[in-house]
Amino acid sequence: MTPRLTQYAHGGGCACKIPAGELEEMVRGLGAVTPPGAPGDLLVGLETGDDAAAVRITGDQAVVATTDFFTPVVDDAYDWGRIAATNALSDIYAMGAAPLLALNLLCWPRDQLPPDLATEVLRGGADVCAAAGCHLAGGHSVDDPEPKYGLAVTGLAHPDRLLRNDTGSPGTPLSLTKPLGLGVLNAHHKATGQRHAAAIDVMTTRNDAASRAAVAAGITCATDVTGFGLLGHVHKLARASGVTAVIDAAAVPYVDGARQALADGFVPGGSARNLDWVRPHVDVSAVDGDTALLLADAQTSGGLVVAGEIPGASVIGELRAQGDRTVIVR
Repeated sequence: MTPRLTQYAHGGGCACKIPAGELEEMVRGLGAVTPPGAPGDLLVGLETGDDAAAVRITGDQAVVATTDFFTPVVDDAYDWGRIAATNALSDIYAMGAAPLLALNLLCWPRDQLPPDLATEVLRGGADVCAAAGCHLAGGHSVDDPEPKYGLAVTGLAHPDRLLRNDTGSPGTPLSLTKPLGLGVLNAHHKATGQRHAAAIDVMTTRNDAASRAAVAAGITCATDVTGFGLLGHVHKLARASGVTAVIDAAAVPYVDGARQALADGFVPGGSARNLDWVRPHVDVSAVDGDTALLLADAQTSGGLVVAGEIPGASVIGELRAQGDRTVIVR
C-alpha cells in the first residue's frame, strides 16, 4: 500500500510556515548590509518582507532570487512535487521576473519512505520547471524524519519594472488571480484522504501569465498569497506601501468545496494563527467568523494580489489613503 505522505508531516504546505508575527520578531533589526565590493545594487531586501530579493547587475537587468519548500500538502508524490515547484516559482513571478535556474531542495526520511516516492516528487518538480522554461540543475538533499520539498530559484527582470509590495498608491483597484480556500481543502484531504482535483488544479497553475500581464500594464505593486493568507499578505502590502486596503468580501472567489470543508471543521492551525496575527491591524467586523477565517486561510501556491487590473483576475477591492487599519473588510 502506498504511504499517505500527509501523515508524515506535522503541517501541510505553506500552513507549516513559522507564524508571521514570530518570524517578524526573529528578523527584526537584521537589515541588509552591503558588503564592500559586492557586485550590483540591492534593490529589494529584507525590509518589507517582499517575495524575493533583487539585485541590479546592469542598467536593464536585475537578478531575482528566492527559495521555498514545505511538507506534503497532498498524498500523491508527483502532485506534491508539482505543487511545491509551482509555489516556489510563484515568488519569482510575484516580483515581475522570469525564472532562469532552479535547484531542488529535498528532505527525505530514508528509513520510512521508499526512494521511488522521492523520485516521483522530483519528477513533478522537473515537469513544472520544464513547462515554465526554467533550467533545473541538481540541488541538495538531507536525511530528515519529516519529508520536505521545494526549490531555490533565480530569475531575471528589468530593474525598473519589478513588482514590489511597497509601491501601492491610493485609488488603485486590488485584484486577485486565484480563488481562496486551499488551506481548508488541504486540511480536509489530510484528515480524510479525499483528493480535491479543483484545489490541485489551482495549486499547479503558474502565476506567469498574470505576472507578465501586470508588468505589461505598467503595474508596480503585487505580492503572492501563500501561508499568511489573503489578509496577512494584503496587510504586509498595505503596511509597506503606507495605504489602507479595502476588501469587498462578496467579490472574493473560493475554490469549490472550501466553504463546506470549513463548515465541517477542517481549519489549518496556520489559518487561525493568521487571523490572530492580523486582528490588531485589520477590521473584519463586517463579516462573519467563517468568512474572516477563509480570508486568513493559509494558502499553498495561491494567486497574486495585484494593485491594478489585469485580464482574468477578480477585482476584490481597492487601495485608499492610509487610515488606522491596514485592511478593512466590508
